[in-house]
Amino acid sequence: MTYRKMILSAIAGMFLVSPVFAELVFPSLSYRTGPYGPNGIPFADGYEDYFTLVNQRDGGIGGEKVRVVKCETAYNTEKGVECYESTKGEGALLYQPLSTGITYQLIPKASADNIPVLSSGYGRTSAKNGKIFKWIFNFPGTYWDAASIATKHAMEMSGGSLDGKKIALVYHNSGYGKEPIRTLEELSKKHKFELMLLPVDHPGQEQKSQWLQIRRERPDYIFMWGWGVMNSVAIQEAANIRFPMENFIGVWWSGSENDVIPAGDAAHGYKSLAMHAPGDDFPVYDDMRKFVIDKGLGAGDGSNVGTVLYSRGMYAAILAVEGAKSAQAIHGVSKITPTMMRDGLEALEITEEKLASVGLAGFAPTFKASCENHGGVGAAAIQQWDAKKGTWSFITDYMTSDKSVIQPLIDADSAQFAAENNIKERCN
Repeated sequence: MTYRKMILSAIAGMFLVSPVFAELVFPSLSYRTGPYGPNGIPFADGYEDYFTLVNQRDGGIGGEKVRVVKCETAYNTEKGVECYESTKGEGALLYQPLSTGITYQLIPKASADNIPVLSSGYGRTSAKNGKIFKWIFNFPGTYWDAASIATKHAMEMSGGSLDGKKIALVYHNSGYGKEPIRTLEELSKKHKFELMLLPVDHPGQEQKSQWLQIRRERPDYIFMWGWGVMNSVAIQEAANIRFPMENFIGVWWSGSENDVIPAGDAAHGYKSLAMHAPGDDFPVYDDMRKFVIDKGLGAGDGSNVGTVLYSRGMYAAILAVEGAKSAQAIHGVSKITPTMMRDGLEALEITEEKLASVGLAGFAPTFKASCENHGGVGAAAIQQWDAKKGTWSFITDYMTSDKSVIQPLIDADSAQFAAENNIKERCN
């Protein structure tokens, strides 16, 4: 064979063989611009920095280096879908959209493309049902879990009963903000409290009418499903009408430093749910500074390290890395495919030993995924803001949701989705 023929044969072979990617690819559908950029930036920093840490400290995942493909969504659903379409061909193993709206749009697309989606603590709650949603995961908890746990905490504060009490839900007027309504309606029937629904339009800077109504109707508790500037405006408005902050409870996306610091001392005592511990008193942050930040390899300037949303992004990356390790162990290869990644996520178990091994002992609740359960244990703690110290602190242990209310809702919603999309149950 002549040299020319050898070259032509090699080129032809490149098009006949499925591409083998030299790295494990994890897209970052982030938003560093737009009205939600201040919250999107620390999350994206934590997400990207943890993959850098794994490359620098560990040599990658199972010997395979990680490549993060960045795509800016600006928290816009259409742009998020465009990001998915433009990055999936690069060998993407997993998508974490950080947007309920984008997640809803990606569920049918990613499922058809056989690429897993992990929407930790957001997205479509009924995707917890792995019998229907084969490619979608939302561990360690869902919005319906959060609604139940917030209600449980309010009940504890009321001496064990919410009978005759009034709870207001101040929520982002989007799919995200509306997600807990159905659960709260069922909980209000069970526990005999009145539910007020107060939507706030994007981006959430104008809330005068909602807080005038709160001042007039005087609910006993306020739950908040907010994001970005909506959270800080709401906390300031609550302070303006002297609403007791200890009775104001946000979901885990309404509990960052960005939400409370603008209100200063007036935010003291505000609470939110938390899917992981606050602060940077864990060994992994020492490694992050040593191997990433101090070397100038950080996605940002390092100032966000240890903040709630930086840690949230880091935790999202940890779940991805541990899922990849699980996939490698199951299939006995280091160069995994998206289908293998799905298998790893479905078999993922986060134990105390595993958290300790990554420098995060006690950081988050333990859970085990399965074919039937893609949502984990459904646990969260309550954290409270101390304006004097400028810190969040846990004031409860991790609590689990009321499955007697949540599971029937999940079953009904996922069954409807299955009927509409001609999906048969699996896991038999």
